[in-house]
This record gives sequence, C-alpha cells and structure tokens, in this order.
Amino acid sequence: MPESPTAARWKLVLGAAADADNSVAMPADYGALDQVLTALYDGERRGGLGASAPRVSRWLGDIRQYFPAEVVAVMQQDAMDRLGLNQLLLEPEILRTVQADVHLVATLLSLGRVMPAKAKATAREVVTKVVRELEQKLAQPLRQAVQGALSRAVRNPRPRYHEINWGATIRANLKHYQASHRTIIPERLVGHGRRGQALKEIVLCLDQSGSMAASVVYAGVCGAVLASLRAVKTHMVVFDTAVVNLTEELRDPVELLFGVQLGGGTDINLALSYCQQLITRPTDTMLVLVTDLYEGGNERELLKRAAALKASGVTLVVLLALSDEGAPSFDRRLAEQLAALGIPSFACTPARFPELMANAIQGRKLDAGS
Repeated sequence: MPESPTAARWKLVLGAAADADNSVAMPADYGALDQVLTALYDGERRGGLGASAPRVSRWLGDIRQYFPAEVVAVMQQDAMDRLGLNQLLLEPEILRTVQADVHLVATLLSLGRVMPAKAKATAREVVTKVVRELEQKLAQPLRQAVQGALSRAVRNPRPRYHEINWGATIRANLKHYQASHRTIIPERLVGHGRRGQALKEIVLCLDQSGSMAASVVYAGVCGAVLASLRAVKTHMVVFDTAVVNLTEELRDPVELLFGVQLGGGTDINLALSYCQQLITRPTDTMLVLVTDLYEGGNERELLKRAAALKASGVTLVVLLALSDEGAPSFDRRLAEQLAALGIPSFACTPARFPELMANAIQGRKLDAGS
C-alpha cells in the first residue's frame, strides 16, 4: 500500500528524527526539498550549510526554486539567524573583514530583500570591491582578445585612402622594404573594417538559478567590459521562469548585479525565444548561453529553437559554467542533443573566456579546449 502523501509532508516538516525507523517512504521529488530543509533546520545533521560560501549561495538559490516568495523570505530570515549571517550583516566591521569573493557577492545579492537597511550600504561596498577587482583582472585580456580577433576577422582588401590601416599595412609589407629608397613599397593594402555599425553583436543570456551564482557574477563583469567596446554591440539577458533585459545596466556591473535575482526555476526555451527577437544580423551575432541545461520549460521547443538559431548563422555556444569551480553538474543528455546539432557545451574559467570569444569571432571550432 503506497504511503500517504500527508505522512511524507509531515516527515518533511518534522525532519528525519520523527521517523527514526524510516517507515515513511519519501517520493523522489521530495529529495531536493528535504535537503534544503535539513540543511537549515536539522541541527543534529552533520555538515549542513556550515561556513562554506559556495554552499550558502547555492542553498539561497535553491529555496527560491522550491518555495513561494513569502516562504522564501521566512527561510532567508531563518538562515540569517541560524547561520550567523545576521551578525555578519548587522556588523559592518565584520562584513568588511571577511574574505570577499564571488560567492560572498552571490550570498549578499540573494539576501538583498531581507537584508537590514543599515547593512545594505556595507553590502554594496563589498560587492563593489569584488566587482572592481574582477574588472581590473579581466578587462585588459578580454579587450585585447576581442579587438585583435575583430581586426583579423574583418579586413577590407581594397580600401580607399581614408580606410587604410597603416599600421597593419606596414607590418604586412615589411619584406618589401626598399633600402635604396628607405621606404616600403606595399604590394597589399590592409583596410579597416566596416564603420557605422558594430562589427559583431554579442548576446549574453544568463541562467539565474542557484547553481549558476558564481557564473552570473563573472558574466556580469565580462558583459560590462564587452559593452565598453565600440566595435561590439552587447546585450545582457537574465532568466529563470521569466526573462529580464539588463542591457541598459551594462554601464555599471554593480547595478547590473543588483538587478539579478539568484535562484528560482529555469525556462531556457523562453529565454532563447526572447534572444531570438534581439538578433537582426544572425551571421554577425554570437549568443553565449550560460546555463547548466536543467530545463524546466519545453525541451523539445528548446532544441528546435537552438537548431533554428544555428541554421540562421548565429554562433551559439553553451557555457555550463563561467567560474573557477571546475566541472559543473549539468544535464548531460540535453548537452549531447545540442552537440548533435553542432552546438558545443562546456565549462569555461574566466581566464579562458577572452580566448573563447576571440575564437568564436574568428569562426574557429569551439570546444572545451578553446
């Protein structure tokens, strides 16, 4: 005789201790719910959220996926009390002394709605500090890689006089130096690329679910850097079960990140549908989809839409993670189906992201080694 669903719900509420002999079977879809509740409310359980910033930020995202907004607010407040986050946020001096990294940023962003007012200014200081440090580290390599790739990918073989790229022309014709005339006689002129419009369009489409917290922080910073390049038109789209366009916030990555709500469900098909409407020049467009591919929407339509984007000429790549964490958890079956369509899926560290963008701009094959 199957167990009553009421009994299983009571076991969720009361915890494993209420069913010491494990006589109540838990439905398979209750497993994740049990984990997030146990991590917060079962004081006897070893481990829990502990002091691990990655684990806390992931948990804060997970609860938004499994519980309605009013319950999430209560659980976040309980987490602040039980995990010591309340003390952390209420004491700005403590917050300023902790190790500030992308995971702490994700935690602070997740707690934005329940954060005490007097702690918000300090939280913004911490987020700003981490973001500026990441910008300083990532900006120059990314700008150089993208600008160099654009220069190599877009050349004008028959430039008019005002279109000649003299530096590139001289480098290309050094072997034709005439010592007697002390000059170079160019056999080939190298022209600048097209003017008047961006050479490439980049759409960064970010999954806001809890598992993608670090990736969202890194992608926000990289998106702001790309948006600063005149030769590139950059769009920033974030999604869970809804889609939000944060392109206007790319001027300031701190404001952009405060516009993100980490956690919640996932509808990748809806996000791609929205991005499809932004694309006006498919062959000049790169769509970077940052997601672990755990689709909560229409998977069949997702695959059809991805195939249509690919067929139109869009360079579509799936980043399963944009972080330093290593191999992420992801839907391997869906990744294999996308690979069969010629759409690669792989994780990428922030340090390798400039190389990835350069290879995509130049039309090179993209894979995990890019």
